[in-house]
Amino acid sequence: MGRLFGTDGVRGLANAELTAEFAVQVAQAAAATLARPAAEKPTAVVGRDPRASGEMLEAAVVAGLASAGVDVLRVGVLPTPAVAYLTGALDACLGVMISASHNPMPDNGIKIFAAGGRKLGDDAEDRIEAAVGATGARPTGASIGRIRTVDDAAERYLAHVASAQVHPLTGLKVVVDCANGAASDVAPRAYAAAGAEVLAIHADPDGLNINDDCGSTHLESLRKAVVDNDADLGLAHDGDADRCLAIDAGGSVVDGDAIMSVLAIAMAESGELVDRTLVATVMSNLGLHLAMRDAGITVRTTAVGDRYVLEGLAEGGFSLGGEQSGHIVLPGFATTGDGILTGLRLMGRVAETGTPLAELASAMTTLPQILVNVRVTDKAAVAAAPAVLDAVRAVEDELGDSGRVLLRPSGTEQLVRVMVEASDVAEARRLADELAEVVAAV
Repeated sequence: MGRLFGTDGVRGLANAELTAEFAVQVAQAAAATLARPAAEKPTAVVGRDPRASGEMLEAAVVAGLASAGVDVLRVGVLPTPAVAYLTGALDACLGVMISASHNPMPDNGIKIFAAGGRKLGDDAEDRIEAAVGATGARPTGASIGRIRTVDDAAERYLAHVASAQVHPLTGLKVVVDCANGAASDVAPRAYAAAGAEVLAIHADPDGLNINDDCGSTHLESLRKAVVDNDADLGLAHDGDADRCLAIDAGGSVVDGDAIMSVLAIAMAESGELVDRTLVATVMSNLGLHLAMRDAGITVRTTAVGDRYVLEGLAEGGFSLGGEQSGHIVLPGFATTGDGILTGLRLMGRVAETGTPLAELASAMTTLPQILVNVRVTDKAAVAAAPAVLDAVRAVEDELGDSGRVLLRPSGTEQLVRVMVEASDVAEARRLADELAEVVAAV
């Protein structure tokens, strides 16, 4: 059996791989691992996105927690960052978000937060995995967990993100694509409360339409809506709203790297950017590195995955980090990526400067980036093979300062990922294909 936890919780096809019975066991294991000793019963916050299987899995998770002696605070359909925030704000021992993020509707997942709303490290995940299915005495009588609903959960989260807004959005018109997901209610409310004129699309979840040709992985309808409605910009969230991508007034995509460049420059000017340092993954475009160098900002790189961005931020006490995919983390306000918070800060910069998003994003020029996945039998051995390393060095010498090579084993499959950036897309393609041929031949 492979490791239970992936890069962001436990995921699988709902009611096939991720069953109600298994969800009960995961919840019980999380309670046994994370519930801190206390005179009173420990508590857990549980939320979900609106996909249909979430109703079943929420019931299972709540039952598992209560059966382990944990009082459960149900917060309903809310974004992942809201559940993380409320875990801390309500002084819970742990939080559980039932969501498969940007995955299609048939999938679902269980994300677990430790006290304070913080993501779990490998050690905590391993301890939970080891406890799954464990048998033993269960509490009885008054020691069984109780379950109640937090009626003002959305309002608590909205007040929290409003506190991070630095400039009113009066005069801005924004189209927000809610992916028929967890942001469908709170995202339009947050942006309107900050002063923006809001047009919400894909904000009518029915349990089946989450991420269906909409949201941050399907930007076509948002691009059209921004142009057709003469909006200043558009924002796209994924199913659990921990991501945010943007569209400028002309319909061009502003990805996570470009959003980070805008926010980093703004925070450097205001003195918020600790040590003038941005934390990004190795997959961020070289154009981001060049733009930050020109702005006098250091980029510190991490492995791929927002958990590694969070680790990098914590290690240095830094104040901004993220991924190209739109996971942006502002540790002063959130313990995880928060798409709504990102949208507020990005629009705040547009409103504060009176500068269109396209012009702000132009501080970064995105270099063509070609990624080739090569299937192999032993990814670690192939990636470290002398012939492969020699080929990488040769390409790096050819590119010089005008490009970049990244070759790494996949974290989940027997693949070696070959990524080449260059000033010209044809050159990037040629070099990536040449490297891929060497990898395949080893």
